[in-house]
Amino acid sequence: MKKYILFDHDGVLVDTEFWYFKAAERALGEAGFALDEEQYLRDMARGSGSWAQARAAGIDDRTLGRVRDARDGYYQEYLRTEAIEIDGVVDTLAELSAYARMAIVTTAKRADFDLIHEKRRIRQFMDFVIVREDCERAKPHPDPYLAGLKRFGATREETLVVEDSARGLASAVAAGIDCAVVHNEFTKAHDFSRATHRIDSLSELKDIVLRQG
Repeated sequence: MKKYILFDHDGVLVDTEFWYFKAAERALGEAGFALDEEQYLRDMARGSGSWAQARAAGIDDRTLGRVRDARDGYYQEYLRTEAIEIDGVVDTLAELSAYARMAIVTTAKRADFDLIHEKRRIRQFMDFVIVREDCERAKPHPDPYLAGLKRFGATREETLVVEDSARGLASAVAAGIDCAVVHNEFTKAHDFSRATHRIDSLSELKDIVLRQG
């Protein structure tokens, strides 16, 4: 039985991965660069930033600084206006809270995370949240999930990570923690061969958590 669950955030608890891409695509487009979605996903899987393609094409850091500011603004616009709910998340978290303690470990920036959760009911089920600013090295490094173990005082064996991307899976594997990958249409082409479990929705987590051995 698993006693602790460390949830990734974007693409797992809220449907935001696509909108982060669209914000970057829009900002780069205004700078005259067309962001390739398939390459973006490959870069994402390796833990590269949104700007890997642009840098490879010779776009300078000063321009990228302006693009980044624009991307951040567009992303927050989308967070306010687009439908990012994932059906059944709150009900599933309420059910799981009877069996396990839970927390969020995310590469989301604190400002974006706080905006997302201004009017949502997800945080009430979480013991703590670790955001991008809380770790020097982000996923795919193991540091964020190791920090989650430390905060809980938990062992690897009694903990489950829930992810939706190859970058996040790599972080969990490097930390030595079992990982359940939940289906996300945007990241479905990633390599999840090292996942402990593959699930279609969070509703399947209860059986995994209660499984013995």
